[in-house]
Amino acid sequence: MVQSVEVLLDPRLDAVVRDEWSRLLEAGVGSQGRVRAESNRPHVTLFVAGALPTEFDDALRAVLPPRPLAVRLGGVVVFGSRHATLARTVVPSIALLELHARVFEILAGCPGIPAHIRPGEWTPHVTLARRVPVARIGVALAATQTPETRLAGASGGVRRWDGESRREWSLT
Repeated sequence: MVQSVEVLLDPRLDAVVRDEWSRLLEAGVGSQGRVRAESNRPHVTLFVAGALPTEFDDALRAVLPPRPLAVRLGGVVVFGSRHATLARTVVPSIALLELHARVFEILAGCPGIPAHIRPGEWTPHVTLARRVPVARIGVALAATQTPETRLAGASGGVRRWDGESRREWSLT
């Protein structure tokens, strides 16, 4: 199971993404909204690995910005092909890219880091739906056309997620 470091969204942006999750479900596309766990929240994954020892938590806290980061959601992107992941991009600010690089530097020795999480390879995004069949991509894209025009806000904290124990905790 994976473990991760994730940037949460402020309440307004969180609500915008949850609305997209709901519209996808209404369109018959299995979105992240079908996951009912309390820990299921819109987020931007800064780092993921097969294991992430808790002894790094203090070093991570030390590099977190003192104020929320500006977050601007961008267009919708499709990762994969046959069973795709649909996500809303996050426009990468200098502050977000710097935070990502600092977090990666601290955790670079962890086992099981996927190549796409490395600086220069990372695409910041918020997942909307996973395993979308190629035949449903058009329907999914139409469902994500949000009436919300203000897709800018701020981060709502940084958390650690342990997928094995299904446990989260705040680093901020």
